[in-house]
Amino acid sequence: MLLDEIANGKKVIGSKQVKKAVIKGLASKVVLAEDAEPHVIAPLKELCRQHEVETAVLASMEDLGKACGIDVGAAAVALIKD
Repeated sequence: MLLDEIANGKKVIGSKQVKKAVIKGLASKVVLAEDAEPHVIAPLKELCRQHEVETAVLASMEDLGKACGIDVGAAAVALIKD
């Protein structure tokens, strides 16, 4: 179900874009790759906690990238509110 949400929903990809979406209140959920560098995802987790944005975790950056329809791995993706 999460993979379907990522594949079919409106989203932004990458830690910088995710950070912007959370700060602006546009993100409904943030999906993080479990194998991403801790210094990349730890601040995003904290930002989501502060802004009360739900987070989810996928096993790998490769899986998250594929779910987004891109050929490279992704550390973070924000699903955007309708």
